[in-house]
Amino acid sequence: FIGRSVPSYYREVHQALCSRADERVQTDVFHRLLSRTQLSLDLQNQITEHVDDGNGFLSKVSLYKALALIALAQQGKQPSPKLLENCIQEFPKPHLGEPKELQSLKLQVAQENPLLISLTLPNLLGKDSIEVELIPEKKGLFLKHVEYQVTSERFKISVYRRYSDFDVFHELLLQRYAYRMVPALPPKRVLKGVLTSVSEREFIEGRRRGLGRFLNLVARHPFFSEDELVKTFLTFNGSDVQTKLRDAFRKMGDEFMTCRHATQAKDYLPVDIQSLFSASRELIRNIHTSFQKFRDRAERMAERSKENATDLLMLGKELGALGSDPLPVPSLDCSSNMWGDLRHSLHSLSSEFSLLADKAARKGRREEDDVVEQLNLFLDLLQSYKDLCERHEKGVLHEHQRALQKYTVMKRQMMSAAVQPKEQVEQLESRIVQQENAIQTMELRNYFSLFCAHQESQLVFTYLPITSHILGAFISSHVQGHREMGQVWASLHSKMSGLFPSSNGLQSPPLSPK
Repeated sequence: FIGRSVPSYYREVHQALCSRADERVQTDVFHRLLSRTQLSLDLQNQITEHVDDGNGFLSKVSLYKALALIALAQQGKQPSPKLLENCIQEFPKPHLGEPKELQSLKLQVAQENPLLISLTLPNLLGKDSIEVELIPEKKGLFLKHVEYQVTSERFKISVYRRYSDFDVFHELLLQRYAYRMVPALPPKRVLKGVLTSVSEREFIEGRRRGLGRFLNLVARHPFFSEDELVKTFLTFNGSDVQTKLRDAFRKMGDEFMTCRHATQAKDYLPVDIQSLFSASRELIRNIHTSFQKFRDRAERMAERSKENATDLLMLGKELGALGSDPLPVPSLDCSSNMWGDLRHSLHSLSSEFSLLADKAARKGRREEDDVVEQLNLFLDLLQSYKDLCERHEKGVLHEHQRALQKYTVMKRQMMSAAVQPKEQVEQLESRIVQQENAIQTMELRNYFSLFCAHQESQLVFTYLPITSHILGAFISSHVQGHREMGQVWASLHSKMSGLFPSSNGLQSPPLSPK
């Protein structure tokens, strides 16, 4: 739109949708505008992807671009930014009604409630995508430690981190966001007794995957993603990232100290917040339990696919070895020539079994990457919500109750201190005032903790549609796997007719007695 003539209708729509203090347009208002277009949900999502950068607002230019894409889509064209470059004349006018009518879209969100999170799953997943790759570093003959290459799609940069860097980052993130869902790190070392079933190589690979899930959940969290701690961990290329992280934390403190809504959190909470909290917790606990069982089954199925691949490969090798047997066939009777022909045919079938093994192995890898790994990501999120609920109860509530008990004891002491020296009475009064201030702060933190827990509950429900994506990937993997393997089995079946030459008049014997 730079250097191009902007239609007056575009300017009028922008004036109707933006606020007086900010020329940007809220994403919520834009989504309401899209719903008026009568375009399909798929086209609306395509337009949103082209103009929404995920920060909650659209710039003036982005809105103009969106209006042009809406107009093109309403003309039956595919909404693509490339089409805008071909607009020689004035940009097309979308059918949205009179600009004055659109002002009502802005009024619907004028009374913004900071308690509510208006994000979609595509918004969250589009915030960033993190890749964690293993880079072992050898010193001498033995592996001393493991280094990871962390690549952020958002920041277009790769940095190198050790597990200890992750550990410090996690610790500081938990201190800064004690009232949020901070995912757990995978264990640093193999747990005692685990090596009997898991090799060290498998453990290191599992830890790499776990660190990747941790970073993706953190980088996509609406409150973590813009935090200095996260930006430092994902972008700092200096020699001591741990010191840099600690310095950043010291400048900020915990979220209660920096959030502008912290001290007014009680005003935004619904009256029945405790029952809402309990209901959300119970429902998410049930979802967690069910998807844990689903993950366990999917994991076993993926493992069976890999075991099936190994068995098919070994079977093919045995057939190949049998068919390549160099020993001559003794001339005993007419069956000698038949075995020679059969042996040759068996050798030709071995390649088919190798192909079957490859198909089964691919199916197992698909199930691991597209199903089990995504289930683990979702379960990590649900577990972090469970941990958050426990922190709320055992931390904030417990400390608040202890403070109240201490305050009650001090008040009793005050009531019985009439005969005590004046100096002791004044000291007790001072302590009571300090305790009252501490209790007031704890009450504010308690309400802020509920405020955050309510937002995190919304975040969990925003992630729930990922389950349909996972189920779709699970079904698609099996459909593709069975189709590919079915084609190879069909080819094998047709080749079986050549195992016994038709000229000898023999038929295959029954496999079981009648």
